[in-house]
Amino acid sequence: MGGVLIGFGIIGTVIAIGYVVGRIDLLGPQGHRVLSQLVFFVLTPCLLFVNISKADVNVLFSPVLVVSTISALFAGAISIVVLRLVWRRSVPETAMGTMAGAYVNANNIGLPVAVYVLGSATYVAPVLLFQLLVLTPIVLTIMDITTATGPRGSLLKTVTTPFRNPLLIASLLGVLCSVFEVRIPDDVLEPFALIGAAAVPVVLISFGMSLHGQKPLQAGSARGEIVLESALKIVVMPLVAWILGAFVFDFSHEQLFVTVVLAGLPSAQNAFNYAQRYGVGVAVARDTVLITTIAAVPALVLVAALLK
Repeated sequence: MGGVLIGFGIIGTVIAIGYVVGRIDLLGPQGHRVLSQLVFFVLTPCLLFVNISKADVNVLFSPVLVVSTISALFAGAISIVVLRLVWRRSVPETAMGTMAGAYVNANNIGLPVAVYVLGSATYVAPVLLFQLLVLTPIVLTIMDITTATGPRGSLLKTVTTPFRNPLLIASLLGVLCSVFEVRIPDDVLEPFALIGAAAVPVVLISFGMSLHGQKPLQAGSARGEIVLESALKIVVMPLVAWILGAFVFDFSHEQLFVTVVLAGLPSAQNAFNYAQRYGVGVAVARDTVLITTIAAVPALVLVAALLK
């Protein structure tokens, strides 16, 4: 338990430093964007490739992935029923809200949590792959078909966009190395490992910078939807993961802890990025990401206290 608290303490401290950097505008108005681009296109792909290429294939394709998938789909189903059938929201609004409540932050928060709390960045790889390979194409296709404000590219271009994602490319290359037992010499991997080592601290600083100036739950910001999606993300998904892991799949203590922590990660900033891109559900996505990010810390500490 002490190690878990130290891990969360490290993460929280670096995020706080990033917040201060953003507050004093140390890096200028484009600082956060530059860091985000660096993390997305360079640092994180290197980190994922190095870790996944050396991982045990059983870790990548384990029952943990099955439980993580089911818990996300369960939360998504509740969101769709409430938003579409009860509150009569439009298809684009339902898609964006559901993504905010079921799409976990496997990158900005998931990677640091996996490194400092779970002990390996490999744990987030299956979840990251599922989201990039399955959830993202579905959401982008729905949004492109049902909105008039999004980019009007071809359907093929929309569907294949996630497969040009550098995180997905790096992860898939790592998976291929792991599955076919391709062992890359350490001297060859070292430059990528060195670059990847910068991913976690830069991610946390960038995320801390993004929190500056955020004011959630303002009037007219669809508070009901925000509360619903935040509850699904922080409460329902970890609870479903725990029930499945403990009573259906009979996980070991370590597997159960990993699974529930992954399910309890906050909503991904990708939801906000896509909401901005299509001009739909921006307030819901933005506030859900912020609220779940703040709430995830005590929630995950509680999970650690109960399971670890």
